[in-house]
Amino acid sequence: MRKIEHIGIAVNDLEVSNLLFEKLFGTPAYKFEEVESEGVTTSFFQNGPNKIELLAATNPESPIAKFLEKKGEGIHHIAFDVENIEEEIARLKKEGFVVLNEIPKKGADNKLVAFLHPKSTNGVLIELCQEIK
Repeated sequence: MRKIEHIGIAVNDLEVSNLLFEKLFGTPAYKFEEVESEGVTTSFFQNGPNKIELLAATNPESPIAKFLEKKGEGIHHIAFDVENIEEEIARLKKEGFVVLNEIPKKGADNKLVAFLHPKSTNGVLIELCQEIK
């Protein structure tokens, strides 16, 4: 893992939260994207070298909807940038981490993504991200 790629925050209302984070950072979101396969709409904010992804559910069965129902708004995941996602998945599996999707899938912001189960990472959902070239 090379760096924190972004921090994902689950929100009930993307429009309201976008206004809040726009005030917080003094700049609007630079990207909006819907990821139909995950039932989520996202927005991204840049603050210096750091990125924040806001995630709102587009249907009641999506993972984000279930997260919000169970835990409410807040940090959903921490994403790490990796050079080779397949190698990183294999390495982490060997180290005993529980990988939720062993085959990377297309995520938001032009990334291949895979997730580690929070039960194997002290309660934090970890996302691995590799830029699609």
